[in-house]
Amino acid sequence: MRKKNKIRIMGINPRRFDRTQIKFYLYLIPIVLLTALPIIFIFSNAFKPLDELLVYPPKFITTRPTLDNFRNLSATSANKAIPMSRYLFNSIFTTLAVMVLTLLITVMTAYCMSKKQYRLKNFLFGVNEAALMFVPVAVAIPRYMIVYGMGMIDSIFAHIIPLVALPVGLFLVKQFIDSFPNEVVEAAQIDGAGDFYILRKIVVPNITPALATVAILAFQSSWNSLEASNYYINNEALKNFAFYMTTLTATSGNANTIAGLGVQAAGTLIMFVPNLILFIILQSRVMNTMSHSGMK
Repeated sequence: MRKKNKIRIMGINPRRFDRTQIKFYLYLIPIVLLTALPIIFIFSNAFKPLDELLVYPPKFITTRPTLDNFRNLSATSANKAIPMSRYLFNSIFTTLAVMVLTLLITVMTAYCMSKKQYRLKNFLFGVNEAALMFVPVAVAIPRYMIVYGMGMIDSIFAHIIPLVALPVGLFLVKQFIDSFPNEVVEAAQIDGAGDFYILRKIVVPNITPALATVAILAFQSSWNSLEASNYYINNEALKNFAFYMTTLTATSGNANTIAGLGVQAAGTLIMFVPNLILFIILQSRVMNTMSHSGMK
């Protein structure tokens, strides 16, 4: 037993740094640096002064970091009826609402499709699988007709309702719940537990990796969405920050367009940071999802 522990400590999968790990670092460090280059560039670009943004060949790392781009971004809406903070608030509110509703609807629907028996069960799941084939552009007109028919034109709900149905999320969570033993659910039912209790206390704690992945997908689909602001909403006060980003350099004057490069770089960083933070927080869960999806 002591020999086995010694091998684990010093050789295979050592608990502390060992010279045998050097070969792995030689492979991994260049890959990590290459992967991190776009992230470093986004951060560096946001803090570049205007002359560094226009220099050729372009500089990867800024030598004179400045906050002027963020000040200019805040000032872009100073003379407008709708301040930038309003667009940002709309994005934060609708994104959080989409995440919460998507998780609730997805986990309840996946539980019913996995552990319940009813007519048309396989057909309904087949419809969900068919929905995976359609890109948003292909269903833009039917979606607009549905939004119009539900009276959500010029409503904050136009940002939320069309995005809460996430076919890939339902597919992923159902596969996780399928691997959950039916005997555990049946034992809880014999003890008098209801479906909501089983879902909340037994099923959900065991599928958190899948739910973390769905949360990231729901966040990205809402945070980066332009569909509602472009097609469903005419009221400027209800549009989101992603739409505001598209207006930063959409000016007729060439000088203003050049000056807007720094503003756009700052706005790009603001759009990127929440995605990065959320992935860092949930990345261990996402990795568990990927490893689980490969197991049979």
